[in-house]
Amino acid sequence: MSRLHHNIAPWPALHLFLHSLKALITGGASGIGECTAKHFSKHGAKVVIADIQDELAHSVVNSIGHSNSTYIHCDVTNEDHVMNAVDKTVSTYGKLDIMFNNAGIADRPKPRIIDNEKSDFERVMSINVTGVFLGMKHAARVMVPARSGTIISTASLGSGIGGAATHAYTCSKHAVVGLTRNLAVELGQFGIRVNCLSPYALATPLAKNFLELDDEGLENAMSFMANLKGVTLKAEDVANAALFLASDEARYVSGQNLFIDGGFGIVNSAIKLFNYPESS
Repeated sequence: MSRLHHNIAPWPALHLFLHSLKALITGGASGIGECTAKHFSKHGAKVVIADIQDELAHSVVNSIGHSNSTYIHCDVTNEDHVMNAVDKTVSTYGKLDIMFNNAGIADRPKPRIIDNEKSDFERVMSINVTGVFLGMKHAARVMVPARSGTIISTASLGSGIGGAATHAYTCSKHAVVGLTRNLAVELGQFGIRVNCLSPYALATPLAKNFLELDDEGLENAMSFMANLKGVTLKAEDVANAALFLASDEARYVSGQNLFIDGGFGIVNSAIKLFNYPESS
């Protein structure tokens, strides 16, 4: 080994700890929210799960443990519910360090805009945009006086490209990115970071219902279309990204939309420059 290699210190391992931090996760009863709640708790955080799926949420709390988690029924389109969820987090654990706006829905695919109903569009926007706005608003209400905290929201691959989802869903996730950027500018002066996550499709209840596929069918379809081969996106991968953004390892990261899509969103499908023979 050369002298140069002898003089290089090992790359430090990331220690993503959330000890003493308190997190509120909307849509925390299933899918990405459930996985993230368990992941945050595993790394030391106390977690409040906010959802409308009472039975599933209580099951998650039982799995995590009542000493490290609690549940509050919360419809994110109802401002009183969101305000109460934030207030309960503070009253139960003394503060709110991490707000993860994860609750969301998707409407049934109708490719032609003339076939889309106004009521369906408004429902998606109400949960996916207004719900995020309310989570951000009430998280800021308690974080600004503390001059600390981090706000994370779930966007989507559809926040960066067209044609990957319905009109309403795509519009809503673009809006989440806009809210994230605007709020990052507003709250930076208080030491509060604001980011969002944009995952590729993965086997969650929302995606499976949207595509009418089971876990295996959805993962096979997504793997076939994926840019990055040899790995299948799981909820744990998104939870890991949320953990990073919530941790001190990301202490100077704000206003970002982190894509977890294996490069899918940057591919121009019309260009076939890098096609290799099957035998390579």
